[in-house]
Amino acid sequence: MQSTDLGNKESGKIWHRKPSPATRDGIIVNIIHNTSDYHPKVLRFLNVAFDGTGDCLIAGDHQGNIYVFDLYGNRFNLVQRTAQACTALAFNLRRKSEFLVALADYSIKCFDTVTKELVSWMRGHESSVFSISVHASGKYAITTSSDTAQLWDLDTFQRKRKLNIRQSVGIQKVFFLPLSNTILSCFKDNSIFAWECDTLFCKYQLPAPPESSSILYKVFAVTRDGRILAAGGKSNHLHLWCLEARQLFRIIQMPTKVRAIRHLEFLPDSFDAGSNQVLGVLSQDGIMRFINIQTCKLLFEIGSLDQGISSSVISPHGRYIASIMENGSLNIYSVQALTQEINKPPLPLVKVIEDLPKKKLSSSDLKMKVTSGRVQQPAKPRGSKIQTRILKQDLTGDFESKKNELPDGLNKKRLQILLKGYGEYPTKYRMFIWRSLLQLPENHTAFSSLIDKGTHVTFLNLQKKYPIKSRKLLRVLQRTLSALAHWSVIFSDTPYLPLLAFPFVKLFQNNQLICFEVIATLIINWCQHWFEYFPNPPINILSMIENVLAFHDKELLRHFIDHDITSQLYAWPLLETVFSEVLTREEWLKLFDNIFSNHPSFLLMTVVAYNICSRVPLLNCNLKDDFEFFFHHRNNLDINVVIRQVYHLMETTPTDIHPDSMLNVFVALTKGQYPVFNQYPKFIVDYQTQERERIRNDELDYLRERQTVEDMQAEVDQQRVEDEAWCQKQELLRKAEETRREMLLQEEEKIIQQRQRLAAVKRELQVKEMHLQDAARRRFLKLQQDQQEMELRRLDDEIGRKNLTENQAAVAKEMRADADAYRRKVDLEEHMFHKLIEVGETQSQKTQKWKEAEGKEFCLRSAKKASALSDASRKWFLKQEINAAVEHAENPCHKEEPRFQNEQEDASCLPRTSHLNDSSEMHPSTQISLNRRAVEWDTTEQNLIQKVRNLRQRLTAQARHRCQTPHLLAA
Repeated sequence: MQSTDLGNKESGKIWHRKPSPATRDGIIVNIIHNTSDYHPKVLRFLNVAFDGTGDCLIAGDHQGNIYVFDLYGNRFNLVQRTAQACTALAFNLRRKSEFLVALADYSIKCFDTVTKELVSWMRGHESSVFSISVHASGKYAITTSSDTAQLWDLDTFQRKRKLNIRQSVGIQKVFFLPLSNTILSCFKDNSIFAWECDTLFCKYQLPAPPESSSILYKVFAVTRDGRILAAGGKSNHLHLWCLEARQLFRIIQMPTKVRAIRHLEFLPDSFDAGSNQVLGVLSQDGIMRFINIQTCKLLFEIGSLDQGISSSVISPHGRYIASIMENGSLNIYSVQALTQEINKPPLPLVKVIEDLPKKKLSSSDLKMKVTSGRVQQPAKPRGSKIQTRILKQDLTGDFESKKNELPDGLNKKRLQILLKGYGEYPTKYRMFIWRSLLQLPENHTAFSSLIDKGTHVTFLNLQKKYPIKSRKLLRVLQRTLSALAHWSVIFSDTPYLPLLAFPFVKLFQNNQLICFEVIATLIINWCQHWFEYFPNPPINILSMIENVLAFHDKELLRHFIDHDITSQLYAWPLLETVFSEVLTREEWLKLFDNIFSNHPSFLLMTVVAYNICSRVPLLNCNLKDDFEFFFHHRNNLDINVVIRQVYHLMETTPTDIHPDSMLNVFVALTKGQYPVFNQYPKFIVDYQTQERERIRNDELDYLRERQTVEDMQAEVDQQRVEDEAWCQKQELLRKAEETRREMLLQEEEKIIQQRQRLAAVKRELQVKEMHLQDAARRRFLKLQQDQQEMELRRLDDEIGRKNLTENQAAVAKEMRADADAYRRKVDLEEHMFHKLIEVGETQSQKTQKWKEAEGKEFCLRSAKKASALSDASRKWFLKQEINAAVEHAENPCHKEEPRFQNEQEDASCLPRTSHLNDSSEMHPSTQISLNRRAVEWDTTEQNLIQKVRNLRQRLTAQARHRCQTPHLLAA
């Protein structure tokens, strides 16, 4: 068997040479995890799980280190450190590299084995999660604790449903059936329900098992096809349910060694189509037995009494079994090696018998003939007489043979022969042999009733008197002593009982029932008459030892008497501690191999032999302290010599002083119920019980009074302390107040100086601020004035431009209208004039036509000249007026100079038409027409002059108004 220590390595090989598991144990490799710190310790594995391929498994220890073991690639890797113990593991998620781990803080985490990163963190449980079941598709998972079960969606890592129950009905297990969509929930009241995963509809409930074989189910297993459910509990009965028929179809009774079933798991087979036939049953003794559920035959088993299994997991393809041992290591088993003997082909039906080779008769070829009741000697030649001796039936031998027969097929005589030959029993089978020698009944019910009574009041404060480093060992010792005290009242007053029981508790700490029964058997047989002089040491037993010592070593006894050393010093310390103080573990086990294999007097003879074998150092001791030290500490003594001396004393001691004549033979504990133990002075025990109860009551009263006094004293002390503290505080406050006052005065002086400096600075700042404000105000007023002036100038310019544009447009419009009217009038007059000429021409005579034509032409030319002169003068006048208006608009504030002195001056300035020299030369009608036109021209000219004057007056008024506006704004 190969062994691998992970140590502090994060990766490496699982095995360093090709594994070759033996057929008897099938172990491929044993994996342990020891730290190499200053104080090395073993890290115990707690949980293990296989992946879907079956060639890779994951395991976690109690410190939260999680390893992945690749059995195909022969590698291991540390994938996570959670820093807290894991309570459950699960692989087979939809993403093959991810796994779920339930931690001690009630949370569930999902990690990736490749990236070693946290994928998700799920919370919701209020107690430890002990089971994780993953659906065949890898989409859902069910986590189970004692009070609830929760269904999770592994795609979103969100909780879908939660199963709540009453506190009185706890949950045993909730899991998916393989290759189906059904959830099976098992409760502590033996009720089993099947639910549809999607709708959570209750499909069915299994009926209650028959009362004749009713057990409380604790563990469950289902075949790969989901048809058979195996259930077990605190019994050697195993129930097989058919889930299709929903009924119990078989009850299997395990061997008598099996008293409780801790784990169940079917062994898969590639050729059984999921209807698994082999079931692994892990019992309370740490052995996992694999049975065929059809033939009910035991096929093979793994584990042993010395190397018990705590839990096991079988790979999906059925090649490997991973078991966590009780010592915290991890064993990997090969199923092929374990089933090698089972799977052997059958022996051939035809066998050939060969003839023996011919040779002469020799002494080794003598034939024996055995008949019932007589034994014949070997055949001799015919010449000699054949002697026959009839053997009588030896009834005593048959009785002795029956008496030496032990359970489990062992024989006491043979064991004694084996023990004398080797000096001790094999370590691997020692516990098994002890249980057979002591014939332990293993009364589970009786022991449970003792344990259920709780911790005895005598051992409530056991840790104060016996401070044990291991809390588990202390708890087991406390429970065992309490069970003994509940079994017999004397053990509650036996002061040396913890010393007597401790070595057995340490040896059987993982099986408290065996520990209790071993101690009880020891007390009944090897501690006979120990309690007759209770509460004193057993004077009668010590007298036996002293008599034997006096017979075999008078000198040593005389030395003891000379130095006032009694048997209570040289014998009783060895008995009350059963030699655990003076021997090592291996020596002690070897000694008790012999004690349990012999008469109860063997223990007393061992005390004598120990003293005789130590006579040299004992004879050199003269002080009592030296003797006490010698019998309470280990000494340089060969235990084999002591054991040989014991056998010598057993054989050579006279019958009259031999302890076996005064001690009864071995009597085993009764099966079913433990015997009544009353081998003690009952009145003394009762009296002591009453006295102890009285003393306890008095002590309680005293404690209450003392507590009251202590409370009062504490109150007085507290009050005194508070008063002193108050006085000190007041003194400190007074000193602090004085200090603060001085500090305040200093601060006030500093503040006054600062205020003065601040006032000066403030005044300077105010003056500067006033100057700055005045300058800013002046700048602002200047700026505002400039802005107003700029705005006024802009408004004036805009008003002037608007007025000038309007006036020019109006004047131009009026002038265009007058010019158009005048042009039309001239055209009309010319038209009428032409008509008049035509009329005159018809009336005059032909003789005067040329004169008149010449006269008319002259008059016409004169009129045109006059008209041209009038138009020119009119245009000149209008131009002058327009220029004057424009100049006045540009300089409105200058005093206007009169342009015309009077109308006569104006008229004189205008060019006038020259009158005809001889009006008589004109035709009368022509002259009338010219006169009319002249009058019209004069009227038109006067109107234009009047309009120009009006326009000039209006412009002058507007200009004056504009000149006055800035003064009004400034005011």
